[in-house]
Amino acid sequence: MSNRWKNRPPGSNWGDFGPDDQCGRANLITREKVLQGVAEVKEGLTFNLSLPLDYPGGAKLQPRRHPPQLMPASRDGTDYYVRPYHHEYAGCTDVVCDDAVLIHLQYSTQWDSLAHIGALFDADGDGTPEPVFYNGWRGGTDIVTPDPKQPGAGGAKKLGIQNMAERSIQGRGVMIDLRHHYGDARKRVGYDDLMRVMEADRVVVEKGDMVCLHTGFAQRVLDMKGDPDPKVLHAICCVLNGEDDRLLQWVTDSGLAVLIADNYAVEDRRFALPEGFHGALLPLHQHCLFKLGVHLGELWHLTPLAEWLRAHGRSRFLLTAPPLRLPGAVGSPATPVATV
Repeated sequence: MSNRWKNRPPGSNWGDFGPDDQCGRANLITREKVLQGVAEVKEGLTFNLSLPLDYPGGAKLQPRRHPPQLMPASRDGTDYYVRPYHHEYAGCTDVVCDDAVLIHLQYSTQWDSLAHIGALFDADGDGTPEPVFYNGWRGGTDIVTPDPKQPGAGGAKKLGIQNMAERSIQGRGVMIDLRHHYGDARKRVGYDDLMRVMEADRVVVEKGDMVCLHTGFAQRVLDMKGDPDPKVLHAICCVLNGEDDRLLQWVTDSGLAVLIADNYAVEDRRFALPEGFHGALLPLHQHCLFKLGVHLGELWHLTPLAEWLRAHGRSRFLLTAPPLRLPGAVGSPATPVATV
């Protein structure tokens, strides 16, 4: 129990990394895990695991997330692209380009911070659920809607993505290749399905590993060249079945530090709720982000790496994947690099 909560959710690890922890199971990416990752480097080959940050393209998959908008940095309305400095400094031969970007932080290849998903939960023990996030940090107090008119006011005062960035996020990655076994058809992958793949490929996940799930989804997005077809994309490739309690328990018991997928949300997402429904729309998100402090990576481009690993009989690699060190953000683009 901490000074923020009397009850912690069943199956959670609140307080296990300290009463004020904001990093969750990223704490398990220790110096030893970095050395284990480095030990996997045999060839000196690198793989960029990010989609171009203007993909998927448009806002068809998620109406509130839009592609980046590049614009020139300006002063008094003056554009700063291809600007000769001799206008300001006589005799200068410099020509400067300077720009800015409006970016939705979870549009493309991304990390979810622990402030991304919370739950209505009675942490106070007073019989009334309140908005709560990992380790008892509170919605409305610790995570506050930003005010564009007051820069620095609001945002994730606790659990922001900068906490992850400050840990650097480098260690041993482990690939689970769902696409090789299940193809591009839509499939809800539960515990038994996952275990069959891991056993067939002799994949072992140990405490502190960063687990990557290859489904092929990001490759299909890339193949659509910036014009995604939602009807196609919502009906293809593997997604985890967040309603499988044994799968959620495996996430707990495996000791994985972070969970990454190349699909849109790691897990299957309900688009219609049954009458009388009560519970989590995204149960895997709630289990990982809210209960365990397991950061989620989404829309990573894993296909070239997964194919190389399979061709060489490997499943492990060095993964370097810090998010932006952007205080107060609930998510971040990422440009992860795998080294084999």
